[in-house]
Amino acid sequence: MSNRPTYEELLSRLGDLLAPCLAQDWPNLPVERAEGIYVYGTDGRRYMDFLAGFGACNVGHNHPRVVAAARQQMERIVHAPLGVLTPEAPLRLAWELGQITPGGANMFFFGNSGAEAVEGAIKLARYVTGRRGIIAFLGGFHGRTMGAVSVTTSKVRYRNGHGPFLPDVYFARYPYPFRSSAGPEGCVREALEDIERLFEYVIAPEDVAAFLLEPIQGEGGYVIPPREWLVALREIADRHGILLIFDEVQTGFGRTGQWFAAQVFGVEPDILCIAKGIANGFPLGAVAARRELMGRWGPASHGTTYGGNPISCAAALAVLEVIREENLLERARVLGAYALERLEMLRAEASIVGDVRGVGLMLAVEFVRPGTKDPNPEAVRCVLREALQRGLLLYPCGHWSQTIRLIPPLVITQGQLEEALAIFREAVRAAERSCA
Repeated sequence: MSNRPTYEELLSRLGDLLAPCLAQDWPNLPVERAEGIYVYGTDGRRYMDFLAGFGACNVGHNHPRVVAAARQQMERIVHAPLGVLTPEAPLRLAWELGQITPGGANMFFFGNSGAEAVEGAIKLARYVTGRRGIIAFLGGFHGRTMGAVSVTTSKVRYRNGHGPFLPDVYFARYPYPFRSSAGPEGCVREALEDIERLFEYVIAPEDVAAFLLEPIQGEGGYVIPPREWLVALREIADRHGILLIFDEVQTGFGRTGQWFAAQVFGVEPDILCIAKGIANGFPLGAVAARRELMGRWGPASHGTTYGGNPISCAAALAVLEVIREENLLERARVLGAYALERLEMLRAEASIVGDVRGVGLMLAVEFVRPGTKDPNPEAVRCVLREALQRGLLLYPCGHWSQTIRLIPPLVITQGQLEEALAIFREAVRAAERSCA
């Protein structure tokens, strides 16, 4: 039809075509294609993607082996509702995942996203324990669907106007070493005291089905808790028959330098929520648990139409092969340590940088007002703009949007990382001059 609008005309109508909650984000960059660590804009420029498709493209945009696996599967069968049809790809993926997932998880329910995985984990925990309570943690992000947002507190705006929420959800503090007045050890004590206070005044431990948490908070600010807190949670859960759910949607599939953050800390969950990097951009998520636990989730207690799509599962199998064969876990550890060292040097010279932290290639820089720990979202916005002008795509996180996450695809080279860090330093120094 000759009257169809051009791409440029569609872009000008973005706010009319897409819901505000989808369209009003940063930076709405018009793009033509993507490859490796780069996205290519319609302006003819190449941008380094240090958001990695919101952490989904761990092996880089359009990795040829992943694309080839998806294409090959697409030519055989596109859609196969599990339970009615049983193609090979989801079965093989379940077996392969069982070789790497922590906690002895060897049975899987496949869905389409991280939020669906969280929803499924909550249902599973309540179903198999017969208990009602879920204890989540302040600053956590678990998704935008109704059950997932009920356990999400990274920003109150995600909850505004959507209540009432899922009942019997309770919150305790998540240890945040940089922002705790009690310091690293004290923040662990404070967080554990919150749980004991809930047990004493609000809900008895024998009524709690699960603790639900991110082993490293993502949207909440890339907050890394002291290991002893996770160890203590595991002990409390065991003592009271409470299930421990790890939401590893952001931390999974090599982001932390291990397959999962649980393996970084040496603490095993009972239930695992996975998505994002599992299929490198193809929609896929999963609930994972030990067979003796998951096997009690009876027929018709949960279901899906598209979950475990054979194309997504074929892509996920290729992702696992690429991570192994290209040694991306080791690369994430080595390059992550290098980047953290460089960011520490930046913290020493930039008054608006309050903290840097990271595990593997899951890195963050928290911005403050000079001479204080007051959050500085204005500086973050300046850095984002300055970096984008120089060809580096970044994205904020944190309760006040005071933190910038740096999560490049794990296929990044040393040279590419050095180039990006140099751009980031220039952007920070420019922001310090204009926004401090």
